[in-house]
Amino acid sequence: MAATRRRLGVHTSIAGGVHLSVERAKELGCTTMQIFSHNPRQWHAGALSEESVRQFRKLRKAYDIRPVYVHTSYLINLAAVSSDVLDKSMALLAQEMDLADALGAEYVVLHTGSASQDEPDNARKRAIASLKEVARRGSWRSRLLLENTAGERGDISSSMEELAEIVNGAGSGLIGGICIDTCHAFAAGYDLTRADGVAALAEEVSRHPGHGALQLIHLNDSKRGLNARVDRHEHIGDGAIGREGLRTFVNHPAFAGIPLILETPRKDEEDDRRNLGIVKGFLL
Repeated sequence: MAATRRRLGVHTSIAGGVHLSVERAKELGCTTMQIFSHNPRQWHAGALSEESVRQFRKLRKAYDIRPVYVHTSYLINLAAVSSDVLDKSMALLAQEMDLADALGAEYVVLHTGSASQDEPDNARKRAIASLKEVARRGSWRSRLLLENTAGERGDISSSMEELAEIVNGAGSGLIGGICIDTCHAFAAGYDLTRADGVAALAEEVSRHPGHGALQLIHLNDSKRGLNARVDRHEHIGDGAIGREGLRTFVNHPAFAGIPLILETPRKDEEDDRRNLGIVKGFLL
């Protein structure tokens, strides 16, 4: 797929107003984008300015930036043992969906959670029940994507099979598919440095939960090595996966049509420009 046709973007800041995130994406040459709709370190998601929302919708249409992905707060943990955390997580996820709908975003990206003090099977059952409860609380145009995790202590969705269990268990009322993060996959033991490792991941996705479920790739290199079980993103080509591994991954037939969002380290816009430029050079 030609680089000009592949949807490629970064996570952009909403500082100064959510509409300015679209201007930032356009300035970087993005054709898709991801944002937080509010401060991801807070439980409360305040309302967005009507004018800022109007401008956001207008600008993304004018610049043909699509799809738009909203990443949920890091505080949400639908597998938590604490009933208080579960209640706050479900309430905040519903707010996230409301804000995504207000913005006209196609997808909301979620890490389902973790529970280091419980068995993973039990934690996944709680996550499924929580997702079903959120689905009962509302109806949204935006669809939820569940993201794979790095396999850190307590993680419940670091393998494709675990993701599929949650997706299938929760049903289709809320969930629109999955997001694969390359750093997370590598940290969890998927060897993306090798063509046969990329092919093995593609084959696993085809079984759990199926290629049609994949709606987004977070393309990131990894500071740590294979199966490190640590989530540390690195600039494209500067990490343990490396340029050739990521090049092979983005051009594999199973992944070649999927939008790419970079979540690489960022000190300034030049970091984003450099990483975007490298990835554009990968695309066939």
